[in-house]
Amino acid sequence: MRLIRLPDIDASMLGLVGGKAAGLGEMIKAGEHVPDGFCLTVESYRSGSPPEQELIEAYEQLGGGRVAVRSSATAEDLPEASFAGQQDTFLNVEGPRELIDAVRRCWNSLFTERAVAYRAAAGIGEAAMAVVVQRMIDPVTAGVLFTANPITGCRTEMVVDAAPGLGTAIVEGTVVPDHYVLDQRIPAVPNDGGCLNAEQLGRLHAAGQRLQKHFGSPQDIEWAIDAEGTLWLLQSRPITTLFPLPPDTGDTRLYLEFGHVQGMLRPCTPMGVSLLKTGGSLWFQAAGAKVDRRDPLPRLVPIGGRLYFDVTDFLRSKAIRGHIGTSLEIYGPRVQGAVLRMLDDPRFAPRPGLPLHLGSVLKGMVRMVPAGLAGVASSLSDPALGRARAHRGVAEIKRMIVPPGESATPAERLRWVVEDSHKAVMSIDMHGILWPLAAGMIVGTLPAALLEGIATDEELDTVLGGMPYNVTTQMDLKLWDLAVKAREHRELFLGTSPEDLAARYFAGELPDIGMTGFLAAYGMRAAAEIDVGVPRWDEDPAPLFATIANYLRVEDPEQAPDLRFKAAAARAERMIETLSRRARRSRPVRARLAVFFMRRSRQLTGLREIAKFAWLPAIQACRQQLLLAGADLAARGRLERPGDIMFLTLEEARAAAHDTDHRELAALRRAEYGRELRRRTVPGALLSDGTDVEALAPAEPAQDGVLTGMSGAAGQATGRARVIHDPAGARIEPGEILVAPTTDPGWTPLFMTAAGLVTETGSPVAHGPTVAREYGIPAVICVRDATNEIRTGQLITIDGAAGTVRVEPETVSGV
Repeated sequence: MRLIRLPDIDASMLGLVGGKAAGLGEMIKAGEHVPDGFCLTVESYRSGSPPEQELIEAYEQLGGGRVAVRSSATAEDLPEASFAGQQDTFLNVEGPRELIDAVRRCWNSLFTERAVAYRAAAGIGEAAMAVVVQRMIDPVTAGVLFTANPITGCRTEMVVDAAPGLGTAIVEGTVVPDHYVLDQRIPAVPNDGGCLNAEQLGRLHAAGQRLQKHFGSPQDIEWAIDAEGTLWLLQSRPITTLFPLPPDTGDTRLYLEFGHVQGMLRPCTPMGVSLLKTGGSLWFQAAGAKVDRRDPLPRLVPIGGRLYFDVTDFLRSKAIRGHIGTSLEIYGPRVQGAVLRMLDDPRFAPRPGLPLHLGSVLKGMVRMVPAGLAGVASSLSDPALGRARAHRGVAEIKRMIVPPGESATPAERLRWVVEDSHKAVMSIDMHGILWPLAAGMIVGTLPAALLEGIATDEELDTVLGGMPYNVTTQMDLKLWDLAVKAREHRELFLGTSPEDLAARYFAGELPDIGMTGFLAAYGMRAAAEIDVGVPRWDEDPAPLFATIANYLRVEDPEQAPDLRFKAAAARAERMIETLSRRARRSRPVRARLAVFFMRRSRQLTGLREIAKFAWLPAIQACRQQLLLAGADLAARGRLERPGDIMFLTLEEARAAAHDTDHRELAALRRAEYGRELRRRTVPGALLSDGTDVEALAPAEPAQDGVLTGMSGAAGQATGRARVIHDPAGARIEPGEILVAPTTDPGWTPLFMTAAGLVTETGSPVAHGPTVAREYGIPAVICVRDATNEIRTGQLITIDGAAGTVRVEPETVSGV
């Protein structure tokens, strides 16, 4: 079938007529006013030439005259990718020859550079092109209607952009349109002097409601109003950029994104969320809290695969809301400001009561405080003993993780994951780990208070440089040792792709540089490592080989990471002496205390990573058991492949072990996960109606060439930017400045050759800036849209103390 009239098309024909034509057919079937026309299907495209005679006959049956010729690719107007503006449309086409030529040009637009790049970015492979031909409408006014606010994400607002004449001027950005925000709860109010009146806005609002209901999701609608006042709908496609909605609770809620504090913005698999909740709930039970097995941690809510914390009850609590600002400092100024603005929102008006069960809190304090005080005091008295206690705890936890044997059934493996895997790591004090760690965190903050007015933030950051006893830093330096051993095989490691190197390693075909020992110690690690659904380095060491190649490019001996780390440690020691002398002149008692705490900080604060490090063997063991169970379930036809078990929850996996077929559910979740992996921005604070609270903030004063964020690690650096979205296989040249959405420990090997760090999210206590301080490199965090505003290769200067990034002007040779 090569030609189909629009009224004969529906959504089931997507593969034949493309997204645009399918949408138009559905609108006609829903009773909307759509200009008459027909579709030249993908069969004609695949044959290589348009059926000229049929095309001319259809054009004449349409009445001839002026028509619009519009692309309708099979990968267009989809829920996951709109392809807005990626293929071409030709208006006011008149005459058979002109029509045939326009069809050919539509086909050719499938292969423009922008369309090919868009498909690649969206993870879409081949596409085919159908073409829609419609009668031209002569609009008095035209524009675009979004049934949800595309800027804030709010689902209770519609947005209309309108201008006199053709709507293409709005889409192309050649006019400044009249802008209307329609609250779905109140009548539309027109702008003074605008091109739409209240009645027209009301009709657009009603049409938007109808189409959103018909298609089942927020829509991006092109429309036109002709001289007779008829409202014509020219296109309706999903708004693909909206962040998913939180669960509907029937109440307005506020959620804070939890992952970016830990340096993780990529989505978590459903199994990852399920295990985090199930495992984490064991600690709360150990502390005396009551836990509902149906939802062990109800305030931890997965939205778009990201972990959000529901802070609504804290915001509404009279007793707590006044102190919430201080607790949000770790989120950075943008999220903190967004939440504080919500205190004035009547939906979060204060109420009596506490958001926590007082009895559970008191029970937990009774269990923890005495032991905690003793443990902190002991660690401060003897830091070496405290560190030894923490490392014994790590070893003890690892020893107690005993998975089922080879003959275990899927049900037995899943029972172990749910009931036994986290028992050791989720003890109330994690076998002695928490108290030395807490001591280090406490003493790391005290010098700032004691030396207020004496020491600058930059000087205090210097004291934290080259911090010993950090398991992540030690890991990175051991990876550097591997690179040193790889120097005699430099051409092999630089000239072979990381993937091929990984394959050769598993085949036993690589020179021995110590990778086996490294993986024995750190193979449970990876980027986004708290998600059990993510492969570990011992499964895929390709990222490690990519990092070794980066290290092999270091030619300046002074830039060797081990020497940089030692230099940072030496600067820290000198700064302690400098601050000690300065403080003794005016505050001798405070000076002695500050020096004591700075010394203790350097003995204990490096332990901040050790609790998570102790947790990783349990996650790794769970992953191994889940994949074994998944293989068994795939063999029985309940999953398509073993890894699909990561797209189920623990309860769903247990149901699959008892004959439930979850192939369709897992495939759907895997596709959703793939789409979310490509999402570049994630709201830090989200309302239950989908509003990105940060987007409500007034725009910051523009500074030419300067991006403002937050101090992560003091110091200044100028270098070429290297924008990286995923550390796997990433390359960064020595002296470049890493620009990333966020960073977790899986990213930190890249720091060792970087001159500085810029991230879009984060917290001063997150992994990225902490490790940056230890390496003595400056870091600026919370720079909104940094990976879009900065391009790889641009010369930038970062000021870690001021929290700024300046894009430097480039001089053009010969000008």
